Amino acid sequence: MKIINVVGARPNFIKIAPLMAEYRRRKNINAILVHTGQHYDDKMSNLFFSDLGIPEPDINLDVGSGSHAVQTAEIMKRFEPVLVEYKPDLVVVVGDVNSTIACGLVTTKLQIKLAHVEAGLRSFDRSMPEEINRILTDAISDLLFCTEQAGVDNLLAEGVAQDKIHMVGHVMIDTLLSHLEKAQQSTIIEDLRQREFLDGSDFAVLTLHRPSNVDDPMVFSRILDALEVIQMDMPILFPVHPRTRKNISSLGLQSRVDSFKNLHMLDPIGYLDFLRLQANARIVLTDSGGIQEETTILKVPCITLRENTERPVTVSLGSNQVAGTDTEKIVTAYKNIISGNYREPQIPPLWDGQAAKRIVSIFERLFS
Repeated sequence: MKIINVVGARPNFIKIAPLMAEYRRRKNINAILVHTGQHYDDKMSNLFFSDLGIPEPDINLDVGSGSHAVQTAEIMKRFEPVLVEYKPDLVVVVGDVNSTIACGLVTTKLQIKLAHVEAGLRSFDRSMPEEINRILTDAISDLLFCTEQAGVDNLLAEGVAQDKIHMVGHVMIDTLLSHLEKAQQSTIIEDLRQREFLDGSDFAVLTLHRPSNVDDPMVFSRILDALEVIQMDMPILFPVHPRTRKNISSLGLQSRVDSFKNLHMLDPIGYLDFLRLQANARIVLTDSGGIQEETTILKVPCITLRENTERPVTVSLGSNQVAGTDTEKIVTAYKNIISGNYREPQIPPLWDGQAAKRIVSIFERLFS
């Protein structure tokens, strides 16, 4: 059985790693890894490959950056010859980035079976590019693997045939659980203490990258108002996405950020270092979907700096609360957490580290 697996951006690497490991345990699967090059520098790509033990890609499309249209079109142009040459039985795409929908479209038009891992998630906010990618990829996929019951419910409500849908748990949680012990050997916290970024035991971790947050100076300023309050209580460690760093400067916010003595901007860091920071943080603030899920499994309180989430189980069962971008709501959520005014989080069903095994077993059953 020949399976082409597609990655393009950092969240994809985390999700594909346990699948590649599971393929290696099966003698009847020839797994081919294609990297589109959507994230292409060392900090955004290669470091994650080495941290996660993912084999070097068999094929790198080297697409690079560009607008959504340019990037999606370029991936499609470069991926089609790969499918024509390799003639796989199945193509696996993960997540919701441009690489996901671009490769999905090419696959379907060549009448090759398509599997979407992390299917059915919906924010119901079509201003998010990822939401469009999710909806379209699910619509053209032959196999849909869901991480939580909301994904199953959304797909059924959209008229997807039940026999296409499989509730399997979450491959990203497979990766986290299998790397947590190794991540605790990271020296990043000790290194940050030496740099005098940390003093006591409590610290917050922050990530910001969504255009709706970092491209709009008014929204970004409201978030900064909340961060100013929080950094008075504890250090905030802020691995800065390249887009965010660029906008801090171009939007005239650099002097404001520099005035926060306890907000520490860091270069992008690897998976293991970031996992150790998350696991030991007092609180995490983010606009990332994946981090909402990682903090849930780690039972670390998370404040989501968005008006919605496509991962509702992190709120209904996990450690996440959606505060939006209003300064007062963010600060209130923070104060509730610090005072212990939140319920004990639970682990969602099937988030047990076995999702990749379930997925590959389904592949074998259907394609044998």
